[in-house]
Amino acid sequence: MTKSDGMNYAPKGKPNPVVGPGEFTIAAVALDHGHIYGMVNGLIEAGATLKWVYDRIPTRAEAFARTYPQVKIASSEEEILADPQVHLVAGAAITSERCALGLRVMDAGKDYFTDKAPFTTLEQLESARAKVRETGKKYAVYYSERIHVEAAVYAGQLIEQGAIGRVIQVTGFGPHRLNAPSRPDWFFQREQYGGILCDIGSHQVEQFLFYAGCKKAEVLHSKIANYNNPDYPELEDFGDAALVGDNGATQYFRVDWFTPDGLGTWGDGRTLILGTEGYIELRKYIDVARENSGNHVYLVNREGEYHVNVSGQVGYPYFGQLILDCLHRTENAMTQEHAFMAAELCLRAQQDAIRIER
Repeated sequence: MTKSDGMNYAPKGKPNPVVGPGEFTIAAVALDHGHIYGMVNGLIEAGATLKWVYDRIPTRAEAFARTYPQVKIASSEEEILADPQVHLVAGAAITSERCALGLRVMDAGKDYFTDKAPFTTLEQLESARAKVRETGKKYAVYYSERIHVEAAVYAGQLIEQGAIGRVIQVTGFGPHRLNAPSRPDWFFQREQYGGILCDIGSHQVEQFLFYAGCKKAEVLHSKIANYNNPDYPELEDFGDAALVGDNGATQYFRVDWFTPDGLGTWGDGRTLILGTEGYIELRKYIDVARENSGNHVYLVNREGEYHVNVSGQVGYPYFGQLILDCLHRTENAMTQEHAFMAAELCLRAQQDAIRIER
């Protein structure tokens, strides 16, 4: 796991299989983003059997096979889609190509698990909604900053237990280190990556809907800018937005590419959740100048003040739930409506954003 580079950040947890060997077979297709490793780690730890990998660049598939020596390198995407043993295809394609891959996967009778952001346009979202209705297959999304962070999982459990009462406001900060020389060309092409609010903003919107219990929300305002990267004119290095949910809860979030080199990890991701009876702060990846470890949860409520590091204590239940959802056609990991609503809101925030030109 690379702490300095968010693009290659791939959490590993403890094995907690919900199925036996061969009961749930997966494949990896399109390795354009390093998140594919975290996605596959989570599924394998939950009991999935990794059978295939395919990428249009053979060296990427070969590197993947060195990490997962049990995998077979397919000669084509079609070879994987034609395999009746494959239940689910995981992909981390170029962002603008994720929807098209998902449509092909669902047409082949398989469930799809994509890296975020799942779309770059509202038209792609609508085509995916239609394909889900047509095929009954899943279009699952790897919103990793909640489902693959133990502090974020634990916060959801605290809220469900009523630890802070009704959630009325969620504030999120998603700073990332740019590492521009290590990024692929598509990362700097607006049409391909979708914009900062569409991309890393998708994490923030999904967390708001989840923690506040919103089915829908409205984007009140949003802004984007390129403050410090003139060599990459289509990059947006800053974005923020404010939303209000259908239950009255509100959100503000900020995302950026300004993590300084002195920080011990790729981004000081934080979430603050205000309830009617207390509040929670998550320091997900580092506790600055105190501990170079993540998963710090701070809770204040009527009973007192609490701090706990939940690393290795909570696990990542999403992946086992997703496998069982695929097998039983349930929606316990994340509903399709929720995954698509988070995508829609970040797309609308991006589409309507005011661009700051200074």
